[in-house]
Amino acid sequence: CHPVAKPESRMEVCNAHPCPPRWKAAPVGPCSSTCGPGLAVQQVTCVQMHQGQEMLLEDHLCPASEKPLTSIPCVIRMCSYEWGFSEWTECSTSCGNGVQTRQDFCINPLTRKRVSPVFCRHFPKSIVLRGCSAGPCPEQAVVVKPHGAELQAVTPATRPATAVTATRAGYKGLGLLPSPLPPLPQEPTEESGGGVCGKLFLKAIGIINMTGVESRDCAVTIGRPLGEEITVSVLESSLNCTAGEFLLFSGRMMWRKGCRKLALSLINSRTNTLLVKQRLLMPGNGVILQYSSRVATKKYYQDCDKQLFGPQGEIVYPVQSSGQRQGVCRTFINVAPRHRVAIHALYIDLGHDSNQTQSNYVLIRDVNTMKMMVFHGKQQFFWESTGSQVEIEFHE
Repeated sequence: CHPVAKPESRMEVCNAHPCPPRWKAAPVGPCSSTCGPGLAVQQVTCVQMHQGQEMLLEDHLCPASEKPLTSIPCVIRMCSYEWGFSEWTECSTSCGNGVQTRQDFCINPLTRKRVSPVFCRHFPKSIVLRGCSAGPCPEQAVVVKPHGAELQAVTPATRPATAVTATRAGYKGLGLLPSPLPPLPQEPTEESGGGVCGKLFLKAIGIINMTGVESRDCAVTIGRPLGEEITVSVLESSLNCTAGEFLLFSGRMMWRKGCRKLALSLINSRTNTLLVKQRLLMPGNGVILQYSSRVATKKYYQDCDKQLFGPQGEIVYPVQSSGQRQGVCRTFINVAPRHRVAIHALYIDLGHDSNQTQSNYVLIRDVNTMKMMVFHGKQQFFWESTGSQVEIEFHE
């Protein structure tokens, strides 16, 4: 073609209309679990071609219905460990409603021997606490007291071995209660009338007069530091059992409801908090309680557990401690019965892969309804309770 004149080279624009936005998926990452079910993550972005170049767009510009999965189920191999459980304990009460517990442990299914719980931490675990019923309580005779009888101070049959007190700073705001201190002598203080309803009592010993209240439902909470248990003695009761009036005691490890033969009876909380609810139908009736605290006979908490009382404060985890962490650490929050608990997560970081694994999460339990909410990863949240008792578990 050399003798012929060569035309000039030129470029013309084609397909001038822009390409629609589309989803672009990066290669799938590794499986989050080394064995058993896990999740593999792939990054998904919204892009658009513009003059031969790929431009990054906001996600809402791409069709939401066509977005690929960001987490894909995966299994590398089946796990060789599993959770095992002991037999359920007997019901905690001889009649009425109570609780049963059992111990959990990690086992090797091939050898059936127990191993460290760290090998089972990726696996879901069944409950270790459940309600039970030992049948209806037998009817008991009503003790009628003469009208106008004077109130006599009754010493509980089991006197507290140690009356433990806490520093005033421990109850300020939502601070942690301190460890038990040496006993200090305290005179019983008496609260009476309708003003007691909805209150939180934090002293080591006292008297609560729930007679003459105007509310049909009157509830009080007694709270002490972890490591103590509460004993309540019913000094006097004028409840009308036939009309359906009753007194309810509830704690983390006990539940008791009664009316007949309440006077002079003793109730032990078995833990450091106790909710007392009085149901009235007849005006002027009620009970008078004397409560005290002592060192718990059995340890019902872990060293990393914390107890908080209202009205506000901050929760920081992990707890800075020289000792090793023990399994699942919990924070118990108890406020006055008339109040509710709001938890606002300001900062959470459970690790770069905690959105995909089941081992790192924060669990919040509403004790009033026993409903649970689980929060993973860096998810900030605002949560409100339906009652005055909340438990938080930090799983890692």
